Amino acid sequence: MTDYRFFVERVRTPTGTMLLVTDDQGDLRALDWDDHAARMHRLLRLHYGDGRTRLEMRPGASDARCALEAYYGGALSAIDALTVKTGGTDFQRQVWAALRAIPVGETMTYGRLAAQLGRPRAVRAVGLANGANPIAIVVPCHRVVGASGSLTGYGGGLERKRWLLQHEGSSREIMALSAQLRDEKEGQDRADDAERGKTDDGVVEARPVVQQAARP
Repeated sequence: MTDYRFFVERVRTPTGTMLLVTDDQGDLRALDWDDHAARMHRLLRLHYGDGRTRLEMRPGASDARCALEAYYGGALSAIDALTVKTGGTDFQRQVWAALRAIPVGETMTYGRLAAQLGRPRAVRAVGLANGANPIAIVVPCHRVVGASGSLTGYGGGLERKRWLLQHEGSSREIMALSAQLRDEKEGQDRADDAERGKTDDGVVEARPVVQQAARP
């Protein structure tokens, strides 16, 4: 038996089409990119139970959609007042609430976030809760970075994380991510060159030539 009826909207954004899920009251329940729809549905099942949700297309634009579009248009605080509702454990909801307290244009490490919650040794648990966040952008898990300042992973992909932080004005983090992406690309290029029989300098390795003996 279905216990929850939610409404979904497809929203075109500069970072790709997003799926926005709200309830009858217009509260935000999920937000993810269309190419990660499977993850969104998996999290909905985890939060509300298998087969207990029904998604319908919303006939008009919700307040959440208007706020998201305003955010992408440059009104970065437009999403701050949105009401979100999720399932999850008490600890997960504490982490997600703390994420919403990170000011726009700033970042926070996993360790600092754990300490802020009074659980300084729960860095890994904070990371797992961050990764299980069902509401992208509005619950800004993209503002969390590693202890060394590296931007670590992001469910939507590092390019989207880079775009969002740049959009929000996090210049230091953008420089770090750009270097990280550059290093990854250079590493992949070297691996590709090795597969093609080249050295790191791009010079084709000499291959021994086998000469056939002259016929008598």
